[in-house]
Amino acid sequence: MTKQRPLAPLMLVGTGSDVGKSVLAAGFCRIFLQDGYHPAPFKAQNMALNSYVTPEGLELGRAQAVQAEAAGIPCHTDMNPLLLKPSSDKTSQVVLHGRPIGNKDAYQYFRTVGRGHLRQEVCAAYDRLAARYNPIVLEGAGSISELNLRDSDLVNMPMAQHAGARTILVADIDRGGVFASVYGSVMLQQPEHRALLSGVIINKFRGDIRLFEEGRRLIEELCGLPVLGVVPYLTDVHIEEEDSVALSKRALQAQQGKVNIAVVLLRYISNYTDFARLEQDERVHLFYTNNVEELQEADIIIVPGSKSTLADLYELRRNGVAQAIIRAHRAGKTILGICGGYQILGLEVSDPEGVEGDIVRLPGLGLLPIRTEMAGEKVTTQAQFTLLGDETPCTGYEIHMGRTTREGEAEAQPLVRMADGRQEGCMTSPHCMGTYLHGILDNAVFIERLLAPFAERIATGAQPLDYEAFKQEQYDKLAAHLRQHVDLERIYQILGR
Repeated sequence: MTKQRPLAPLMLVGTGSDVGKSVLAAGFCRIFLQDGYHPAPFKAQNMALNSYVTPEGLELGRAQAVQAEAAGIPCHTDMNPLLLKPSSDKTSQVVLHGRPIGNKDAYQYFRTVGRGHLRQEVCAAYDRLAARYNPIVLEGAGSISELNLRDSDLVNMPMAQHAGARTILVADIDRGGVFASVYGSVMLQQPEHRALLSGVIINKFRGDIRLFEEGRRLIEELCGLPVLGVVPYLTDVHIEEEDSVALSKRALQAQQGKVNIAVVLLRYISNYTDFARLEQDERVHLFYTNNVEELQEADIIIVPGSKSTLADLYELRRNGVAQAIIRAHRAGKTILGICGGYQILGLEVSDPEGVEGDIVRLPGLGLLPIRTEMAGEKVTTQAQFTLLGDETPCTGYEIHMGRTTREGEAEAQPLVRMADGRQEGCMTSPHCMGTYLHGILDNAVFIERLLAPFAERIATGAQPLDYEAFKQEQYDKLAAHLRQHVDLERIYQILGR
């Protein structure tokens, strides 16, 4: 590979949340990789319940792990030094450099917690990353024009200023009001921050792009910035998304002619990227629901991870979903619990130290002979394992705060054997099982075992999915999409090529 001259860092900021910055950042990471550079992603502060574990056993936002994968490099906490994991409407767990440092309410965090110290930490992480990779593709968070949070901002224009980044404002035209959002976002910036803006990308366009030529000219005249691209809405490119709003796009009910898999829609659902592979498997129809009647239509019910297991367990008992899952189990449906869902399927979940909140103890659904006690120390580790009775190597990762123990001499067996010989998970039958392992559904051998009882339902000719090859193909398709619809040559010029 020819060594390229260094480029200035590229930063994508937004007129609001969910404008598509994360996916665009992944696309630019793949483009730079294809063009002979050694890029890396960076987001100073991320708020998400979807997280991942680095090879060192530390936690970071899932979006940065996806972007690192697009860049062809291992993920590292320097790519996302500060992660906020909401545990209630007003409280988040604060994860710094991959390790939790406590729970803070929003006011404490944004107004009273040592912002100067955190700013130093995220800037130092960026500096370490920039010394190893080029270019850095930075991602902002939310809107750059939240005036009430300007003094405490760690992730948008102050970060661009520290990095000396060429900054592009991303706007979502699909929401409407794109002229006001772009113009307002630019004009509300302090002069030194406005000077950092190098252009605008209009994202999620639907229809004939030629109809926006006048709009492009108007934005350039109003804002004094070039429109560097108008990117059509992505319909056939599948990149993992971490924002919970992405769940609103998912299927919500069963479908005839396939194996129907229902993921229980928890209030504090986390790591729903566990199901990205199943969403692309042509043998399966995966849908998300907390509707009792829809659960009855499923062949397999998965209780996913949760950032607040006890709060979600309480809600499942209140809304009747817990009873619906128990009835489905009795009817011979397959029940799988992952992480918090694994805890929920047990006999009891307790929290004597108040790690999660005010609920001290609740009975679980009683489908697995396990008991869980919440603990203050979080387990974060990548994992290699095999299924019992099969030597095919598998990979996954653990992120949890509970200690789970088997109850008595019940007739149950572990689900997997870890590389270090430890046994993990619990299975009472091929139709009822649980595990702490996120990513277990990315392993073809486990998918085949999960679907085996429903072989007669699978259409002739339907093939298993090579998920790793599929993901790489999606990154390449995303890069090709951006090459077609952004002025890449001008962007390279802005970056100093």
